[in-house]
Amino acid sequence: MIAAHRWLFVATILGGSFLLFLVQPLVARMALPHLGGAPAVWNSAMLVYQALLLAGYTYAHLLARLPVARQAAIHLTLLVLAGLTLPIALVPLALPAAGYEALWVPLLFALSIGPVFFVVSAQAPLMQRWYAADPEAGDPYWLYAASNLGSFAGLLAYPLVFEPSLSLSGQSLAWSVGYGLLVVLVALAALTSRRAAKTAGAPADRALATEAEPIGWRRIALWLALAAVPSGLMLSTTAHLTTDIVAMPLLWVIPLGLYLLSFVFAFNERSALGFALARSGPAILLLAGGMAMVGHGAASLTTALATVVMLFVVAVALHRRLYRDRPSPAQLTLFYLAMSAGGALGGLFTALVAPMLFDWTWEHPLLVLAAAALLPNRPLFPWMERLGLDRRRRRVAVLLVLIAAAALSALLHHSVSQGRDTLVVAAMVAIAGCGLLVLGRRAAFVFVLLLLMLGRGGYDTLQSSFDGARERSFFGVYNVRETAETRELTHGTTLHGLQFTDPLRRRQPTTYYGPDSGVGVALRHAPEVLGENARVGVVGLGVGTLACYAQPGQTWEFIEIDPAILRYSRDGTFTFVRDCTPDAQVHIGDARLVLDAMPADRFDALVLDAFSSDAIPLHLVTREAFAIYDRVVAADGLLLLHISNRFVDLQPMIHALAAEQGMYAVMRASETDAAARTSGSLWVAMSRDPATLARLLSAEKESPWNRLPPAAQRVWTDDFASILPFIVWPNVLGGTP
Repeated sequence: MIAAHRWLFVATILGGSFLLFLVQPLVARMALPHLGGAPAVWNSAMLVYQALLLAGYTYAHLLARLPVARQAAIHLTLLVLAGLTLPIALVPLALPAAGYEALWVPLLFALSIGPVFFVVSAQAPLMQRWYAADPEAGDPYWLYAASNLGSFAGLLAYPLVFEPSLSLSGQSLAWSVGYGLLVVLVALAALTSRRAAKTAGAPADRALATEAEPIGWRRIALWLALAAVPSGLMLSTTAHLTTDIVAMPLLWVIPLGLYLLSFVFAFNERSALGFALARSGPAILLLAGGMAMVGHGAASLTTALATVVMLFVVAVALHRRLYRDRPSPAQLTLFYLAMSAGGALGGLFTALVAPMLFDWTWEHPLLVLAAAALLPNRPLFPWMERLGLDRRRRRVAVLLVLIAAAALSALLHHSVSQGRDTLVVAAMVAIAGCGLLVLGRRAAFVFVLLLLMLGRGGYDTLQSSFDGARERSFFGVYNVRETAETRELTHGTTLHGLQFTDPLRRRQPTTYYGPDSGVGVALRHAPEVLGENARVGVVGLGVGTLACYAQPGQTWEFIEIDPAILRYSRDGTFTFVRDCTPDAQVHIGDARLVLDAMPADRFDALVLDAFSSDAIPLHLVTREAFAIYDRVVAADGLLLLHISNRFVDLQPMIHALAAEQGMYAVMRASETDAAARTSGSLWVAMSRDPATLARLLSAEKESPWNRLPPAAQRVWTDDFASILPFIVWPNVLGGTP
């Protein structure tokens, strides 16, 4: 009977999974004004979702011991009770002290969506269990592929459909309507399962119980590992891409989407593509995983593509091995419980433990090595057998292959340092060949992969950690690098600032803040434009470069969200602040919250330079944010915004926001000067007072300011914002480094 109603179970599972992966970015978007856009925020959110998923699967496993009728009654009751917490909204949770963000973010998300996420997450294993209640229904595991299709659809629907077309309140209302429809579908599925049990003449639960097989802890441990590694690798890939390769908008969608799709191919016995991907897993892992230790922004779009391809192939291979080891339907909920626990463990390690233990994204290469240890490890071809080698000679042959791989690793490292690209590729292919030769011997295969990682950037990345030149916080990974003339601070692919080590040039502004930049011109001419005793506020400390534009009589204040950044100025790593504004007050916290607590007309000039790499903190460029800036800046003051970005053109939106606030705005682009170590930058200056802008424009007529392009038709707000219309797609698709 149930087999005739497959559509109902598919619809219920698809609908529930769709809602689960729609609510995740929705709540993260709601939290954006409080948290900013650091990759760790998304990883912390994913950790909460995995923990709630584990709780839901635990509940489903315990509930499955009861008759279907009682399961349905309990589950529908909880669905209705959880629905009383709708519509979705953030709970009013006090902000954490500095350093405790990694704990506060999961707590905020758990309290905000915990009840509905918990009950909805349970419906996938429950629906499969109810489906299996009919002996004629067949294997229920294929429904898990349908579940992940729903998850993938929800993941794509948010940035492509919901965010561009609905406000946050509208999104929350739409989700609530979807939740109501899901409750109806669950009720219909429960009714169908109950009728099937009656038609069978005996409780189907009893029939399933007779099929139960004993499950040992060793088998459960394998399930945990096979689920944990792809889950952790998905999060580490996100952090690795956005930290050290390229911080493109919406990049987090790609690893999560591929992770979900991997289940579709893995949980399908007849999938030829799934088989092919799993079989090619070792080769892909060697070639792409060999670049897992590349750091310092030395990677490229090729590395990014290789990384996401590796994630997909490895996830398919490991999930396919997991599927092949699935138990009978009687142990279905235990199997999914172990899978969920493994996913949560992988997320816990990547999102919470690793940032506390490591100064870089070391969890990524560690998880790649773990994947190598778990992949199906059958030889691609029996070369030893064809050579007629006995056991002792086979061991000698493996040892010789490992020695050759070690020598090639040294050659690879030398070729990388010399920039000899042809030799780099040749050495990588040769080492990968060594890895394929030792397939069938897990330890040897993992060792060859490690040698490949070390040769392809790993030695340099390790050296940076040993030198103590790198620091990791909740907001990013920072690296201090010394050159012959300068000391630089980088955050993945982004240069946050540099300072000349020569005492005579130590106070010279560099990078995006050179004398010819928009902010440089405005601050150099502050006495003429703003008066002798201007009050200057700077959002985003960086290395403190702007401090050396301070002039006698001025008062300066800095706002910085990350205490790790402040330490670089406090400990003398960078001395701009100590040399030029030793009495400046530094506020630690989110810029919007700090500014909102300040009195009106606090500043004559407010500099906004808070972007983290090329990720856009949307909460700083909304109507509500600009209302705060307008309040704290004097009526005849200046607001200066740094909007240099490779992937997002913010000029139309900034123009629209300025016009809405009654401000006049102009834009200034500066060019790169290699000798002065200044970088090309784009700054916008705006003021309510046209006389103030007139004084600024007349300060340096030889390098004029320009008008902004036409304004966007709709401004961003805390309730509505979509980055898609402003993405510079040629740069994204072309892989601008």
